[in-house]
Amino acid sequence: MTRPTVAVAGATGAVGRDLLTLLETRRFPCDRLVAIASPRSAGRVLRFRGEAVTVHSIDEQTVFDGVDVALFSAGATTSLEHAPRAVAAGAVVVDNSSAWRMHPDVPLVVSEVNPRALDLLDGGGRRIVANPNCTTMVAMLPLKALHDAFGLTEVVATSYQAAGGAGHKGIDELAGQVGQLAADVELLRTDGAAAAKLVDHRVHAAPLAFNVVPWLGTEAQDGYTDEELKLRNESRKILGLPDLRVAPTCVRVPVVVGHAVAVRATFAEPVDLRAARERLEAFPGLVVEDVPTPLEFAGRDEVAVGRLRPDLDDPRSLSFFVVGDNLRKGAALNTVQIAELLVARGIL
Repeated sequence: MTRPTVAVAGATGAVGRDLLTLLETRRFPCDRLVAIASPRSAGRVLRFRGEAVTVHSIDEQTVFDGVDVALFSAGATTSLEHAPRAVAAGAVVVDNSSAWRMHPDVPLVVSEVNPRALDLLDGGGRRIVANPNCTTMVAMLPLKALHDAFGLTEVVATSYQAAGGAGHKGIDELAGQVGQLAADVELLRTDGAAAAKLVDHRVHAAPLAFNVVPWLGTEAQDGYTDEELKLRNESRKILGLPDLRVAPTCVRVPVVVGHAVAVRATFAEPVDLRAARERLEAFPGLVVEDVPTPLEFAGRDEVAVGRLRPDLDDPRSLSFFVVGDNLRKGAALNTVQIAELLVARGIL
């Protein structure tokens, strides 16, 4: 049996490197790996399964020739330009950017939640599969488990998103601020505005160290950011609930890696807490913890859910707190899991 040739576009970036690691550790059935990056990274040498792999420029005319599946983690602009090239060369693309998520003929897939969305590829779709936003990804697992039991109708979701969601530059900005502001804790206590002026911020909307910032992304409509609208629109598409009511608020917090979401979910049926917990415990890729935190799940594959509480006033509502590594399950892991599904379903 011939094993597929895999390309990783964005191979030298943080998520790209995670993709290479996961392809290796999960023993993905790969016959050949093509590492692709921007022209400035061409010629670099990476290691994959103990062998040297030379990075190719994405601008090379024949870079996708012979590729069966191309895993893209190189940004929306790059994906819009180059994913169609990969498809034209015969590849299926799994894209990690926002470029294709809301296209009606592109499946938006969380591997444990809606794998049957891949049927669209057999029905004349673009041969592109989209990976959701990392915040949406974290929330989808418990929401799907509970939706199947009680019929989801409404979500109020407040995210607590790590600095790493803005890439290495987001982490670096936070780390640089921490040391400077920690040197004068008394100023943090007595004159926070003066403390904030001591540090620069270019990545986050305000100083992030010892702070939380209730704005990330770009303004979209009615005071909401594009990050918040992704949470609404992608949830509707993944769960197949076009009329799902979603009230999103996205907040940046001084965590290196790991997004968290506080959720109040409302259902068509009254929620039995014991049955809800059993559903969550049985759902693939999901673990139940009393007090899940992003720090403790950084670097882990699982999404964790906890703080399960019946609503104080509405028997059809349930509150919970969910966390997951935004760079792992939120990006690289789900991308590889989709590729595994493509193999298992005979699409590759």
